[in-house]
Amino acid sequence: MEQEKVIVIDFGGQYNQLVARRVRECNVYCEIYSYKTDIEKIKEMNPKGIILTGGPNSCYEPDSPTYTKELFELGIPVLGLCYGAQLMMHVLGGKVEKAPVREYGKTEVFVKKDSPLFQGVSENTICWMSHFDYISKTAPDFEICAHTADCPVAAAENREKNLYAIQFHPEVLHTVEGTKMLYNFVRGVCGCAGTWRMDSFVENAIADVRAKVGDGKVLLALSGGVDSSVLAALLAKAIGPQLTCVFVDHGLLRKNEGDEVESVFGKDGDFDINFIRVNAQERYYAKLAGVTEPEQKRKIIGEEFIRVFEEEAKKIGAVDFLAQGTIYPDVVESGLGGESAVIKSHHNVGGLPDFVDFKDIVEPLRNLFKDEVRKAGLELGLPDYLVYRQPFPGPGLGIRIIGEVTAEKVRIVQDADYIYREEIAKAGLDKGIGQYFAALTNMRSVGVMGDERTYDYAVALRAVNTVDFMTAEAADIPFEVLQTVMSRIINEVKGVNRVFYDLTSKPPGTIEFE
Repeated sequence: MEQEKVIVIDFGGQYNQLVARRVRECNVYCEIYSYKTDIEKIKEMNPKGIILTGGPNSCYEPDSPTYTKELFELGIPVLGLCYGAQLMMHVLGGKVEKAPVREYGKTEVFVKKDSPLFQGVSENTICWMSHFDYISKTAPDFEICAHTADCPVAAAENREKNLYAIQFHPEVLHTVEGTKMLYNFVRGVCGCAGTWRMDSFVENAIADVRAKVGDGKVLLALSGGVDSSVLAALLAKAIGPQLTCVFVDHGLLRKNEGDEVESVFGKDGDFDINFIRVNAQERYYAKLAGVTEPEQKRKIIGEEFIRVFEEEAKKIGAVDFLAQGTIYPDVVESGLGGESAVIKSHHNVGGLPDFVDFKDIVEPLRNLFKDEVRKAGLELGLPDYLVYRQPFPGPGLGIRIIGEVTAEKVRIVQDADYIYREEIAKAGLDKGIGQYFAALTNMRSVGVMGDERTYDYAVALRAVNTVDFMTAEAADIPFEVLQTVMSRIINEVKGVNRVFYDLTSKPPGTIEFE
């Protein structure tokens, strides 16, 4: 990524990825780093701008995350958001203390339109506040450029040094003109030209793969999901017959999906690649027998992927590289990109065993967010139906089945999910919902069917709307559609006598169940 970039310094806020995502929407490349990153490394990166994220701490407490004052003396524009704004004031001589009135939620903010941050922004604008501390005194040479009814310093600036502090969160969609504010910072204050585009990324990624792989052979785990499909197309253009795609049917796919994947990428499909299908269902079920802990399930599934790849590599001869569809949220959520807590390991990142029997790993999508992966797929000529298919986790139904995974449970959730997706499509809702699926809870309860007592499982239906999969809200599905889905699942899927609809947003929940 030898181009202009803005870096996000993460202080543990829940929106760190969202900040980076919004910056990239401005066609500016952006990466996330922990606040523990040494100042010398930041100097070496020579960023065009620096953004400090929010965080759960109070900056005046002795053990709270902080950063050296030198950061604000580099001559690089700095934008502090929420905790980042308070930290900037605290380090530079202002005062931060407990707020007499805590602000949370949508708040009317009054801005000075002559501020470089607020060019083109309404004088009264709605922003998302979430703070219990406040800036009671600005640092020397800072001017207040926004306030609310309860917050005297909603934003402050030192134009001479290009230092800006915002108490609210411009990165979330609840802040109506937040993207415009971030655009003003990265394109205006930082002077970024906006050269981060998918066509140039694809061209550079293909060149990078060719340079790294040389005349080596590459093995790819092709699941048929968006990430692995885009990766397969990119590698096919880069190295052609040097690529072998192995499709591991671990028995944890959606109904009929194994055959669908083979029809698209196999010998009768449109892709000129070496395709091998491995039917490993029984092997996975045996490994997962008795295992209930989510992280352990993920690691078992990840390790079995590697073991299968090694076996296939031996069959096809020398293989130099393993290709993986790792994307940026995988990296950050696994605790490798910023400072936020580890949410869950991903089989592409944290769930892999230490020893991998390949020379190196190829991960050309590692720096992309999900919607950027889709754009790359379109650039590579993949059909829309493949690029925009429903997201599916690497561990598959293994993390949509709460508790132990068995063949019987897989059948139940496959059938229930198939009915759910079918009815969503019939109702014309499939294009308007970000992600939807059925999961099998570990709860069994008493029911009555045909005048007989039952003691069966409960299925949970999940449907969320999201822009970037970092935050999500439950979709508002018409009640009659849910009623139809419930009735069909209970009548057609043996072993189910209850159906729930999950209303939980992200955060506090995650999109998947485990």
